Amino acid sequence: MTPRERTYTTGDGLSLFFRDWGDPYCAATPILCLPGLTRNSRDFLDLAGRYAADRRVICPDYRGRGRSQHDPDWRRYHPRVYLEDLRHLLAAEGVRRVVVVGTSMGGLIAMALPSALPGMVAGVVLNDIGPDLGQGGLGRIVAYVGRDRPQPDWPEAVAELRRLMPGVSLDGDDAWRRFAEATYRPGADGRLHFDWDVNLARPLRKGAAAHDLWALFRGLAGIPTLAVRGATSDMLAAETFARMAVEMPQLIAVTVPGCGHCPTLGEPAVLPALDAFLEAIR
Repeated sequence: MTPRERTYTTGDGLSLFFRDWGDPYCAATPILCLPGLTRNSRDFLDLAGRYAADRRVICPDYRGRGRSQHDPDWRRYHPRVYLEDLRHLLAAEGVRRVVVVGTSMGGLIAMALPSALPGMVAGVVLNDIGPDLGQGGLGRIVAYVGRDRPQPDWPEAVAELRRLMPGVSLDGDDAWRRFAEATYRPGADGRLHFDWDVNLARPLRKGAAAHDLWALFRGLAGIPTLAVRGATSDMLAAETFARMAVEMPQLIAVTVPGCGHCPTLGEPAVLPALDAFLEAIR
């Protein structure tokens, strides 16, 4: 199945891209896929292809990523702005209820959506993220986000990604090549460049105001929630994952063996749980 490649306009005038899979008039609750900090909608090609036969799947590129327009003001690379962008997208598409699948930063946005858009969220999948952020993983990500590292060709791009993201659970050279193609874009200089605005790092370096992420997590009470953790993740500690299950007894928790930050959601440990979770939310 081929997605519809579309754009919408934000409240401050940027043109943002999204991939739209499946029948928009399907009765089943749509899936909204939210990628990590530097990632884009291409990370969800496999997931969308799996579920688009019987429900709509919407995969946006945040501002400054993928095929979305870069923001001329780096201060607007902020979760509050991303939430407002998503509100515009869902309103423009007439979507009233969604299951949110959020990877890394996308999971933090997923936790904030129920308070930002009451009644909108029918279920949440948190992929390798929780209310306490692993400082090792956060520091590692901040270190590479803000500086472009042009690569001469795809084999070198793959080698660089294997070095930068050793915890990603990808099986084989073809999978790594696809991951590289979702990470880099060819530039006018003939080299491959990161497919995000390196100014994303500026708000991170400046530091963010403290937020009570546990309060956001508790806001998911009453909302079906599936949490996935890579067994060796440096972003979501095992202790945090265990506390999440205590705080939310209805939480469905899945650990992916031999995987760090972060799972692809296509692993054998994840798919049966994800299939059952989505099937229960029609």
